[in-house]
Amino acid sequence: MKVAAPGKLLLAGAYAVLEGAPAVVVAVDRYAVADGDRRAARPTPEVRAALGSADAPEVDASALRDSGLKLGLGSSAAMLVASLGVVHARAGEDLRAPEVRRALFDEARAAHAQVQSGGSGVDVAASVHGGVLEYALAPDGSARADRIDSLPPGLVLDVFWCGVPATTTGMRELVLGLRRRDAGVHRARIDAIGEAARAAVTAARAGSLHGFVEAARRGAEALDALGRDADAPIFPEATAGLVRLAEADDGAFLPSGAGGGDVFVHVGAREASARFVQAAAAVGMRRLAMHPDTEGVHRTL
Repeated sequence: MKVAAPGKLLLAGAYAVLEGAPAVVVAVDRYAVADGDRRAARPTPEVRAALGSADAPEVDASALRDSGLKLGLGSSAAMLVASLGVVHARAGEDLRAPEVRRALFDEARAAHAQVQSGGSGVDVAASVHGGVLEYALAPDGSARADRIDSLPPGLVLDVFWCGVPATTTGMRELVLGLRRRDAGVHRARIDAIGEAARAAVTAARAGSLHGFVEAARRGAEALDALGRDADAPIFPEATAGLVRLAEADDGAFLPSGAGGGDVFVHVGAREASARFVQAAAAVGMRRLAMHPDTEGVHRTL
């Protein structure tokens, strides 16, 4: 028995999702695949927290990595969800059933948060449910993941790998440092990211290509301002020229998540131009092939 769980791209709401704003996340067709017939030699900390070492299946997450380095597509969440999917499938449960997915999400989110000292769980939601989601946290800490039919027709996502993995918890600590130093500035920056995310949700649900790209551009500007104020390299220095090139092509360029490395996304009405791809390559960024996933966690055998 094998179970696959997709990775994700976070397109709106990074950091602000932790403060109650919505996020837009899309699952992608790069998967962690758990083999229920083989035992893991070294389970990830998240899988150990959920299942212990004895019951942990072997997981192939090579599609979410590059030469052993994480790409920033939510590999730890996908590996955890695939592993838990094996347990539920072994029990005869249908991984497509809403009640099974709710239980799987709750189990995975708890284990993921335990190991990573919090976090929103947005990557766990994408791995469980697949598709395009509006994800938000309630004041009581519960999570809501509502499906959006699709991204706006004609929207093109091009993904670029920085070549440098980023530590989400480390970036989060730098942003929390800003809140401790200057709560007012922190609040203003988070509010701006949240406003852009709400605009992205509205545009996605309305199928507005122009509106979504404009919201992505506003989100990128707000993330860049947060990074400057928090002394956090959300946008590494090498990406500044790429942001301008994307805007010149009527697109947007932003990190998928916390930034500081990992993958960035070019969002627009057409694929990234040749001059953009060349400029990205010149600063060490490599284009990656991937497409939206619609299945979420599922059995492959």
